[in-house]
Amino acid sequence: MKNNQIPEVRFSEFTDDWEQRKLSVGMTEYTNRVFIQEDKNYKQVSVKNIGEIVLRGEKIGSKIGRKRQAKVNLKDHPNTLIFTRQTVEQGGIGFAPKETDGAIVTENMPTIDINEKKIDCNYLLAYVKTQEWYRHVILKNIEGGTAQVAIHEDSILSSEVLIPKIDEQQKIGSFFKQLGDTIALHQHELEILKNTKKVFLQKMFPKEGEKVPEVRFPEFTDDWEQRKFENLLDTKNGVRRGPFGSALKKEIFVSKSDYVVYEQHNAIYDHYETRYNITESKFKELSKFSLTEGDFIMSGAGTIGRISRVPYGIKQGVFNQALIRFKINMEITDTEYFIQFVRADNMQKKLTGANPGSAITNLVPMSEVKKWDVLVPSRHEQQKIGSFFKQLDDTIALHQRELEILKNTKKAFLQKMFV
Repeated sequence: MKNNQIPEVRFSEFTDDWEQRKLSVGMTEYTNRVFIQEDKNYKQVSVKNIGEIVLRGEKIGSKIGRKRQAKVNLKDHPNTLIFTRQTVEQGGIGFAPKETDGAIVTENMPTIDINEKKIDCNYLLAYVKTQEWYRHVILKNIEGGTAQVAIHEDSILSSEVLIPKIDEQQKIGSFFKQLGDTIALHQHELEILKNTKKVFLQKMFPKEGEKVPEVRFPEFTDDWEQRKFENLLDTKNGVRRGPFGSALKKEIFVSKSDYVVYEQHNAIYDHYETRYNITESKFKELSKFSLTEGDFIMSGAGTIGRISRVPYGIKQGVFNQALIRFKINMEITDTEYFIQFVRADNMQKKLTGANPGSAITNLVPMSEVKKWDVLVPSRHEQQKIGSFFKQLDDTIALHQRELEILKNTKKAFLQKMFV
């Protein structure tokens, strides 16, 4: 028979039931009142919904409307928990870092002192991310009849929850602290890899007015050749935009078929799951807009310029009006090189008329893009560049998968290690 007083997953040395207690047993509100002076600067605190407490800059007192504020006091209360009454329901709760000491908080941002002899801080940080916290502390205290959810600190502190003894709290808290640190390390490494790729995309393709890139493999010394963009593409059907003015009506969609419509989410973002099944007759009607394995698909709306390659094994389908399909001339253009060539900083700026990946409403017309002069290296150098970026992309993808596994592992433990 299941014991509702203990979690499903537990460290083996602990066997006692968890005890029902009010959070106030180890949490006490404090208020260090501050009266704002007109000519003095004040650091201000912001609470993010990911549970992060940060400084949001300084403001002179004359520009602060409410003159009665409070401040963070880490000297007397080193374990200060802060949340906002309006966003605690969304995850807006966390511990104040040392740089926020002395910063002011509004009356809607209570400061709570944590007694670590009663409640372990790392345990609490994990607990506030669980379904149990939401069920026992948030849902029970949401006040009805208001447009905006606001939960008062008195309600939170008086909430009764099941909690283990301090030594088990410390063990659980340490476990989630280590897991969180590992996730943060993997996230940092992933960002380094992504930034490394961004730098190489800037340096391994010639800048405007240059004939060779800044960074190059040593065996290549010749200038890159000038060609028209369309020369890189298939001579018969190199570029095609989705069927504008051919909105797909509801009656062509079916619950199940071997034919689908691809759009930005399931093409550009590499999620090739079936989104919209269509009839075989509609597929044949729009066959000139069909996708073939190895085609390149670029976003022509929304986040313009993002490009992806169609993988092997997808369902037969057509692409919609938000996408542009490229087929390359494989005799002179290397596939791995081409996708990085379009992703490169120079090309992205030309395509969007702005910064790479920026959300704008118009793309440079494809008729104009085809006539652009572009610089291209020999096919051997293309292959070398393409292989380099392929390895970098594979490494990034591996780190991304490892990070997702760690996040899912943490999520699973948060579900099973609390009651």
